[in-house]
Amino acid sequence: MLLVQHIYRLAGSQKNNRFTRSFFPLRFFLLAFFSILFFVGSNTYAAPEPLADGAGMGPNPTLPEPDKSLFPRVNIAPEHGWPDGTTPTSAPGLNVNAFALGLSHPRTLHVLPNGDILVAETNGPAKRNEDGGVKAWFMKKIMKSAGAGVPSPNRISLLRDLDLDGIAETRTTFLQGLHSPFGMALIGNNLYVANTDAIVRFPYREGATEITEAGIKLANLPAGELNHHWTKDLVASRDGKYLYVSVGSNSNVAENGMDKEAGRAAIHEVEVATGKSRLFATGLRNANGLTLQPQSGALWAVVNERDELGDDLVPDYMTSVQDGGFYGWPYSYFGQHIDDRVEPQNPELVAKALVPDYALGSHTASLGLTFYSGDLFSGEYVNGAFIGQHGSWNRTPHSGYKVIFVPFTDGKPSGPPRDILTGFLSVDKKAFGRPVGVAVDKTGALLVADDVGNAVWRVTPAKKAKQIIDVQ
Repeated sequence: MLLVQHIYRLAGSQKNNRFTRSFFPLRFFLLAFFSILFFVGSNTYAAPEPLADGAGMGPNPTLPEPDKSLFPRVNIAPEHGWPDGTTPTSAPGLNVNAFALGLSHPRTLHVLPNGDILVAETNGPAKRNEDGGVKAWFMKKIMKSAGAGVPSPNRISLLRDLDLDGIAETRTTFLQGLHSPFGMALIGNNLYVANTDAIVRFPYREGATEITEAGIKLANLPAGELNHHWTKDLVASRDGKYLYVSVGSNSNVAENGMDKEAGRAAIHEVEVATGKSRLFATGLRNANGLTLQPQSGALWAVVNERDELGDDLVPDYMTSVQDGGFYGWPYSYFGQHIDDRVEPQNPELVAKALVPDYALGSHTASLGLTFYSGDLFSGEYVNGAFIGQHGSWNRTPHSGYKVIFVPFTDGKPSGPPRDILTGFLSVDKKAFGRPVGVAVDKTGALLVADDVGNAVWRVTPAKKAKQIIDVQ
């Protein structure tokens, strides 16, 4: 019955259009046919038992045999939003409060030197000509149900905590008219923003609450009509001479052809002085959370791996990113495990594939990464990694939907992950929120952007807890 209701809703989503009304029966039939295929592939297939908790995480995750399916399995956690007065659940010894509420699809955060917080309110760009046929159309509907279908606000807002009580009293539009912005980096008096199609430079003045000057393009980024992964994350080198920007793949496993993947599934190095760029690392299906590890200075990223190989393949991961390194996509995963769906193969390249440093669980959609260098939390957190896991749409049971912490020693992961924020799913598996970007504010507190809950959460040791109010 729920399937029929879902089909009818999809078929009637444009029923006010005269042309669509005329073909409503045909539209309903086609949607019913393909929905049943999805339903059968997702629900009646006897999938293997899921791995035990934690088996798909760490430096040596369990990698079961591939479990292929014609259509992606679908297990959506429909967006719901937070009931009034509720928050995520913090780990023992920690507390969480709303730093800001009432935002519009906040995805990434950047802390300015004076303590102001920039938040990118953004989503993928509208597509005039959806490529990929019926399957792509259904995937779009699935993402919309999960909260990823809202129009992009295309702005960066500035949040200011005037009295340093852990709650933003003011919110202003800092930059607007952007094009699906995501990554942000400040070098001197210049703010760099990674739109979906270009890195743009804006003049920055400390304390300013808005930028009205037009941006200057520094470098183009791969985009276009077929733009499977639209997010472009950004971080500056320590000396400020280079920007590192991530560009996700244009597909799951290059099913549209490798000619559509030029410059993608990669991290680019862009020279700030000239805008010249080169491929820094490749084979990274969808890297995000670019940041520098405090002890080693190495570039790290979290990476979303491929789908349609089962509930427990392939683990998303975080890894240090080597100059010239190749990380497998699309030919292999987690080192040299061959994905035989990809033809032709490239044995010479696979032989060079690097094993990622640390698996983060399959389909967790890990998107945020920051290292802790503050002094508000106890010493066990120093130099360790906080990771925002946006959450699965195609796994049973759901994975992700939380913020985790991984300790580091001497620049490397040194222990099992621990939960920091949970409770993003309701008892009946609706999504109150979905964590994305993470950052450490000037006081040493952890900030978490929540794009379904339309909030920025602030995590502190329990004695630092503050009341919850909305930002007006």
